[in-house]
Amino acid sequence: MELAYIPSPSRGVLHLGPVPLRAYAFCIIIGVFVAVWLGNRRWIARGGRAGTVADIAVWAVPFGLVGGRLYHVITDYELYFSAGRDWVDAFKVWQGGLGIWGAIALGALGAWIGARRRGIPMPAYADAVAPGIALAQAIGRWGNWFNQELYGRATDVPWALHITSSADGRVPGYYHPTFLYESLWCVSVALLVIWADRRFTLGHGRAFALYVAAYCVGRFWIEYLRVDDAHHVLGLRLNNWTALVVFLLAVTYIVVSAKKRPGREEVVEPGAAAEESATDATSGAAGTDGESGKASEGDGETARSDAGPATGSADLTKAGGGAAPAEDGAKAQTETETETKTEAETESAGGKKS
Repeated sequence: MELAYIPSPSRGVLHLGPVPLRAYAFCIIIGVFVAVWLGNRRWIARGGRAGTVADIAVWAVPFGLVGGRLYHVITDYELYFSAGRDWVDAFKVWQGGLGIWGAIALGALGAWIGARRRGIPMPAYADAVAPGIALAQAIGRWGNWFNQELYGRATDVPWALHITSSADGRVPGYYHPTFLYESLWCVSVALLVIWADRRFTLGHGRAFALYVAAYCVGRFWIEYLRVDDAHHVLGLRLNNWTALVVFLLAVTYIVVSAKKRPGREEVVEPGAAAEESATDATSGAAGTDGESGKASEGDGETARSDAGPATGSADLTKAGGGAAPAEDGAKAQTETETETKTEAETESAGGKKS
């Protein structure tokens, strides 16, 4: 008996009355929300509109689910179309079975349709959502834990996954938790893409290509640990060959794209750039009007200040005008008195002489 291990859930579905709530489905839904949230933030940072990522995801997500299921059914057709199997089970997505290769391929087609309808360059959109897709995969892998599926070889490591179910050919025991390995690897891929995008200013689809290449590296060695039934080609599992081919294509794209179209797109959503320019112009006009109003108020205060001293001068002048006549009247009175006194003295002298 192992002293340390990762326990498996006793069940992967809860019933809310007649409605089944499946953990696998919830993991996928949560992953989609995280991908859209992070993609929206990155899209806005690149100059796009808020909500554009979600609008295009309405096309990409359904296409991705169909593509992922188709890939799984085609590569594991014996699970649904062999003797004793019910082909209707091929439509029961909630029971597990989505191939990431098909999900990305057909999901990209859906995203291309949505982006084309909005006049948005697909490579720019792919760069924005790349880290979010990696995080969505990291969250979605925990659905495999609830379903007790896609585990690796038997092991005695302290973090071994304890499988308790014996359904569908499972053998209870302790195995490598490949779901956990891939989940952690996808988180690392998301962080790598975010760092590289900031460090090297990736554009024209190169951030998405980096995500694809980095994921393929991890998927190759994780796939090598898995023990579930799979088709083999030249001693390797089919998904190993797929990871190798896709890795080479992604690296080739990065090299060729960097030479032909270096740098990053200046405009990712033309309508958003026009709206931003209009908003800036409106804000600038409002600021100019405010400054003009303040200037007018300042001119009025200056005029009132200038009027104050002028009024004072006028008052002083008026006061001075009133004092001048008073002085003239006093001078005239003095002269009259002097003349009267002189006449009186003359008459007195004339009387004595007579």
